[in-house]
Order: sequence, then C-alpha cells, then structure tokens
Amino acid sequence: MPVSGPSGLSDYAVSPMGAPTRLLGGEVRVAFVGRCSTEDQQDPRQSMIRQLENSRRALPEAWVIVAHFFDVESGRMELEQRGQGVDYERFDIPISRDGGIADLLAEAKHPGRRFDVVICESVSRIARRTFESLEIERELERAEVPLFASNEPITLDGSWAQRLLQRRINQSVAEWEVANTLEQSWGGLCTHVRDGWNIGKPCYGYKAKTYRHPNPVKAERGHTKTRLEPDAARAETVTQIALWRYHERLGYDTIADRLNADLDRYPPPEPTSKARARGAWGKTSVMEILRNPKYTGYQVFNRRASRSRHGKVNDPMKWVWSPEPVHEPLIPKWMYDELAARRGARRGSRDGNEPNNHTGTRRTYVLRGMIFCRCGRRMTGNQRHGRTYYLCWPRNNNRGRPDTYAGHPKTVYLREDALMDAISRFYADRVFGPHRQELLAADLAGVDDQQTEARDNERKRWQAQLAKIAQRQHNLMQQAQDGDPNDPFTQALRGTYNQLEAEKSTIHTILADLDTTDQAEPHRPTANDAALLDALPHLVISLHRAPEELLRRLFEITKLTVHEHDSDNVTITITLPADDLPAIADTAERITEIMPPHDDNPGQTANNGFRVDAVRAPGRIRTCAPASGGRCSIP
Repeated sequence: MPVSGPSGLSDYAVSPMGAPTRLLGGEVRVAFVGRCSTEDQQDPRQSMIRQLENSRRALPEAWVIVAHFFDVESGRMELEQRGQGVDYERFDIPISRDGGIADLLAEAKHPGRRFDVVICESVSRIARRTFESLEIERELERAEVPLFASNEPITLDGSWAQRLLQRRINQSVAEWEVANTLEQSWGGLCTHVRDGWNIGKPCYGYKAKTYRHPNPVKAERGHTKTRLEPDAARAETVTQIALWRYHERLGYDTIADRLNADLDRYPPPEPTSKARARGAWGKTSVMEILRNPKYTGYQVFNRRASRSRHGKVNDPMKWVWSPEPVHEPLIPKWMYDELAARRGARRGSRDGNEPNNHTGTRRTYVLRGMIFCRCGRRMTGNQRHGRTYYLCWPRNNNRGRPDTYAGHPKTVYLREDALMDAISRFYADRVFGPHRQELLAADLAGVDDQQTEARDNERKRWQAQLAKIAQRQHNLMQQAQDGDPNDPFTQALRGTYNQLEAEKSTIHTILADLDTTDQAEPHRPTANDAALLDALPHLVISLHRAPEELLRRLFEITKLTVHEHDSDNVTITITLPADDLPAIADTAERITEIMPPHDDNPGQTANNGFRVDAVRAPGRIRTCAPASGGRCSIP
C-alpha cells in the first residue's frame, strides 16, 4: 500500500473526509476494528487473523496497533444492536479483544483514549449497509479520529476528494454485494418451495420424507431434500382440531382443553428446544395449527420474518406458495379459507362466561358469546340503569372493516330479561312440557318437505361426489410422492390433482348455496325430533330465577344461539345432541329441585290454540310464538 509523507511521523494526518487531525509526535497509535459474520460460510478465527494481518501490513512503519475491537455478527444490523453479541466466544480467536464496535465508539469520544486512528481491512467490515457505515464514520470524525482501510490509500497529502470518492464507491459496492447475494438466495429459496420441497423442521402433523438431491454433484456429497407426509396420530389431531373449529366454532382454549383430556390420542407438539416443552396443549399451539397454510397441501414460505422483527408474521401478500398441492392435505383448502374469513368475527371473544382477568370485571353474563348481531359479530354484555343488555357498536368493533357494516345501525341492543323470558317459555313448553309432542305433531302436519327433501337429496349426491374426488386425490398423491418429481408422468398426476381440486371447489360452492337456502328458511322438524323429545323427562320448569351456573350449563349443552336480524326480529336456536340428552335431563332436574317453578307471565292464547307469550321490550311489546324443532322467532 503506497504511503506518502515522512514515514507517518508528521504532526498531521489527513482523514479520508479531508479534515486534518492532530496526532501526537512520534508513534501513531492505531485501533484495529474487524467483523466477521457466521453466515458467510467462513471460519471467523481465520477471517479475523487475516483482517488483522492485512491491516498491519498496510500501516506505515511508525504506526502501531495498540487496541483490538472486533465482533462476530452480521454487518446488516442496525448500529444500536451492534456489539452486543457473544458469538466470538465460541471461536478460538488468538487476538486480545478490547470490545466491539460500540466499545470503540465509546472510547473514541473519551479524552483519554488509547488510540489516534482506526484501521480496518475494508469499509465493508465496518458495516455492510452504507447508512450504518456513514454513521460510524461520522461518529469517529466528530471525535477527530480518522478511519482508514487497508484496501484504500493511507496518505497524508494529496486530494481528499479522490479518497472520498473511492471510499464511497467501496461502500456502495459492499452494499450491492449484500443485496445481490440476498436476491439470488431468495430466488433459490422461492424456486425450492415452488417445487414442493420443505424448509426447516416439519410442522406438527407432518414428518419429513427424504429424497436424493436432484443435483448429481450434491447428491454424491450426500445432500438430500425433503417433502412432507402425514405423521399418523398427529395428522389426525390436526384434522380434528379443524373440524372442531369449523363445525362447533370452538375457541382455542376450549379446543386445547379437549386435546389435553386425552394426550395419548392427541399427542402435544414438541418444540425444537426441549426446555420449552410443556407436555400439554396450549391456546397458542392450537392457533398456530389453524393459521398454518401448509396443512392445505400447499408448500408455503416466508410466513414469518425469521431474521428481523423477532419472527413476526408477514402480510399474506408476501407469502410464497407452491403453484399446486405438493403433499397430502390435512385441512381442506376451502375450510382453511372459511376459517380465516371467520377469524375476524371471533377476534377478542372466548368460550364460556367466566370472568376475564381484567381488574375492572364486575360480573358475568349468562348469554355471553351466544348472541350474534346481523353483522356476524358477537354482541357484548353491558348494564345500564340496573338492566342487562347485549350490544353491538360497529363503529368501535369493526376492526378496520367498515365495508362489512354498511347500513348497520349506530347501536343494536337486546334486553336480557326479554330474551330470557322467551327462552324460558320455549324450554318449558317445547322441550320439557307435557304437550310438546302434540305441538311438534301439529307443526309436522303443516310442513311441506318437498323442497327440503329435494335439497337434501341433492346435498347427498354432491357429498358422495366429494368423497369420490377425495379418494382419487389420495391415490394420485401417493403415486406422486413415490415418483420422481421431475418425471412427466408425476407432473401429469399433479395436473389431474389440480383439476379435481377445482371440481371440489365448485361442489363446495354448491353445498354452501344449499346451506344458505336452508338457513334462510324456517327450520323443518322431522320425526327424529320426536324421538329425541321422548328421551327427556316431563318437567314443570322455569328459568327465570335459576342459578346462572345451571343456566349456562343447560344453554351450552343445547348449543343455544340467538341471531339478531333487524330491529324487530331475532331467531333463537337450540340443538338436542343425542349423546348429551342425559346431561340435559340432569341439568333441568337440578334446576327444578333448586328453584320452584315460577311464572310471572301466564300469557295468552291465540286463535290457533298456540301459546303466545307477551315479552315486554324497550318501547314495544314483542310476542314469541316458538316454532318446533329448535327455533323460536321473536317478530
């Protein structure tokens, strides 16, 4: 490296920024700064020794290195994060370390610092990005400490502008090299994923199936690639979790409790770190499974920012998907999409009505989580003037989706006492009452089931078609997994699989339309409903003053829901599960034992002989004429 000036013994040295810096007479004290990244596939020990030797050879004769600052970390880290790691301790680096880059900057500002100038092998060792490099350079300049690099001229005279240009060119090249390497690496990872290969540890429910590396050179070195295949009981657990969430709309905590009740059947996930293993299911584990798109059969990459933002989930627009399913799905794609769409409506809600952890919680609500507004949101309980209401405020609860609530009233509310009166009458007359069979038979006699039966037959036909398609896809997937992924026959199998997937999507759309039609019409009771009623005892029951704990249990077993349609109408729905009929009967009997029947509102009789109960609500009288089969409309 050329050196001009009187062997470096001048009273002045010129910094690369052109600002002269006063140096002590005689020897010039130098601080060496180095950096090596473990991701560079190089030996940090050898790299640091090389950097120090190159820096020492570039110095003038009278310049002596008196301090050593180095780090083993990425050069793309922000300045406040630099110098805090201890990775250097893992390597046997035979250089006495005085600290990292942060320690260098701190000592440079001190009036009693041990050095006069700083030397590095190249400016890329200071930082890979120009912004951080300039920031460090500026800090040293303010302390009047010049920064030199061994691959740049160390001169005491000449044009400082020329040295400045070369320094900036070197910084730009260093940043370009990083950006270019990242782009090439990213492109390789995306191609890897689009070809169906897995990256990292297989997610819960899958195990890795190893293949010989398609590159012959890498294959000879023993390199392999992996795809995903179902992992026995764990795969069945994933499917069961999705079914509970989709069909029963259970919360994460409730699903975790069900899984923990039988850990032999539903083995819990095992984290990479054994120290984090809980040996049980948690809410977060269930949530991660339901939000992982890999269970749809597609290979997905870049869901999380692994090297920044502490693993935060990226926007779905940034996810990289394989163009087609590449492994056996555990959750149907249509179900995954619908669960994702439902997620917003359930956000912030939980199952049950136990008090939450908030210090301001004063009471619980017996119908919590069972009242749904027309917008699909669960209505929240509130008390005003000694009365309990269930409210929906779309302005405060739209979660950034105002388009979903176009035309939504400013506030929608339902009084709990009005709802409880209607619900009590329904259970007393239609579920446990002595005339329940006659009421149901009268409804059955007036029901025209031709359209319903036609839709049921059509639904069965399409469901049978779905089962056939699923079996064909399963066979195709097994053939594709056993074959060479680059073989034309295997690629044709995947094409056929995609065609079948498109047919499934069409059938699911048809079934969804049939379900929508059924939901829009009143419930059509069948003869099976009568058999369920026969299994329940005849009880004279009133729910008005029953303990909240028993009421909640009865409502949860019968899956009570209330859907608000407009300002004057709601639909009350219950289900009588055949397996839970003994529990329903036991809960009702306990209510009758604890609380004697009480009838505050004997009601009236309409012209058709049906009981019509007057239910007083704010500003109006609403009437309840329950329909058999589990639904009651309040017009």
